Amino acid sequence: MAPHDSTVENVEPLHFPAQDNLEHTKTMNEVIRNAKRGSDEEHNMTLMQGIKLYPKAVAWSVLISTCICMEGYDVCLLSNFYAFPQFNKKYGEMLPSGEYQVPAPWQAGLSNGANVGEIIGLFINGYVSERFGYRYTVMTCLTLIIAFTAIFFTAKDVIALQVAEVLCGIPWGVFQTLTITYASEVCPVALRGYLTTYVNFCWGLGQVIGVGVIRSMLGRTDEWAYRIPYALQWMWPVPLLVGIAMAPESPWWLVRKGRNEDAKKSLLRLTSLNKETNFNADETIAMMVHTTALEEKITEGASYWDCFKGTDLRRTEIICMVWAIQNLSGNSFSGYSTYFLQQAGLPDSTSFDFALGQYGINMVGVFGAWFLMSMGIGRRSLYLYGLCGLCTMLFILGFLGLVPEAHRDQGSMATGCIMLVWALCYQLSVGTVCYSLVAELSTRRLQIKTVVLGRNLYNIVGIVCSVLTPYMLNPGEWDWGNYAGFFWAAICFCCIIYTYFRVPEPQGRTFAELDLLFERGVSARKFASTKVDVFEESIDGSVMEKYEGEKYSEKAALEKEVAS
Repeated sequence: MAPHDSTVENVEPLHFPAQDNLEHTKTMNEVIRNAKRGSDEEHNMTLMQGIKLYPKAVAWSVLISTCICMEGYDVCLLSNFYAFPQFNKKYGEMLPSGEYQVPAPWQAGLSNGANVGEIIGLFINGYVSERFGYRYTVMTCLTLIIAFTAIFFTAKDVIALQVAEVLCGIPWGVFQTLTITYASEVCPVALRGYLTTYVNFCWGLGQVIGVGVIRSMLGRTDEWAYRIPYALQWMWPVPLLVGIAMAPESPWWLVRKGRNEDAKKSLLRLTSLNKETNFNADETIAMMVHTTALEEKITEGASYWDCFKGTDLRRTEIICMVWAIQNLSGNSFSGYSTYFLQQAGLPDSTSFDFALGQYGINMVGVFGAWFLMSMGIGRRSLYLYGLCGLCTMLFILGFLGLVPEAHRDQGSMATGCIMLVWALCYQLSVGTVCYSLVAELSTRRLQIKTVVLGRNLYNIVGIVCSVLTPYMLNPGEWDWGNYAGFFWAAICFCCIIYTYFRVPEPQGRTFAELDLLFERGVSARKFASTKVDVFEESIDGSVMEKYEGEKYSEKAALEKEVAS
């Protein structure tokens, strides 16, 4: 019988395997009791209670997530500059028609330069942030951004732009995963889905600002038309650097380092005590200690290689695919929306207006996804049904390519409208929910590294898409136009099949409960309905030894104080 077959109609809750059981100690029993109370309080916490209890966590998470705005801003600049006459005249080549275009190989190279830098930055982040903490890692990357932006601003040719894209991609890669991880670790279950998906809002905010800046520069004919947008990248790092310097470190990271007292201080900085909840910092820290100790037992180590061992292999595969599906569902196609709409026949200004609307929808869509999640719709359902909607619209885009030349203007407007609807559907589902899924489905000990691997697959797929898309749309190359919609619709259909069978539902589960469901091999379609009990499992190991040591030190200090 397969591991998950026995859980299809389980009445009794699942427990961890018997071979994991170790002898209980008095301190262990105390931790388990406190952890159970802390877990029960998180399960019973409503959204409003979570906001009232963790307002500071919300604020700090929002601040650190804002780092993603920088990447959204620059990526948006690059893809929209390809439709920007002044930029093309400076860095492009003249076509036989007399217009200037950046050649497709250089378009692919520039887009992939950022992706290559991000891959490097992601792997570096897997080691650095776990060793030095999240705050110091983000602050270092912000400092690097200030320096690297100067290369964009002073670029004389396309080669200098390529260097700048690669170098800036390194800190952007760090931001891509660290912001999500921090958001998932400073908030309770009730807020986790909202704060992790806020990262996607920051993407949209950066893109809206970027398109708005480019739109305002269309009237300029000098080099400042593209230098000013690059210079505005300096507006982000300094205020963020000041704010993050004062932010508390993740209490989960501190617990993993055995610094439980510091974790408690950090937790208290993230909360605002009120009479509506039974919040107890010691119980919440005990829950973190309990989960971390369990994960030390079921996870052999904390290296990249460990992400591919045992039950973590399944978690790594799902997270990698959830990231990759963002690009495979047509996202890279929509990233060239301005350029695509120009090739479809719309004027420059109208193309940018549509792009501005699309990126505005990206922001509004996040709030729409929040509303759907607050109505009780699960992450898996949103992701799956969203893909179905995206696939349908990509087929419609393809069929619009069959519109006769005599009706090209109407076909172009219809294409623009469908792309706006596509963007709304994407942000209500795949674009936003992905961030919640990747933050929740990995273990705490391996989260940074698992999310790094997933995001790197996203970037690798992005590189492939960035090579293909310019060739699909460039009139000097394949010139597919709307027919590219058929290609992405077929890929998107394959993503629907994968999601149905492999992506589980993490909504409302604590990290320890998710560990148990994966450990027991529960089918993705049964995650939501399977009962679990994580508190009959005993724990041991280095985390517990550190916890016991700190408890002993506290007791000794108290006795000494009383004696004196």
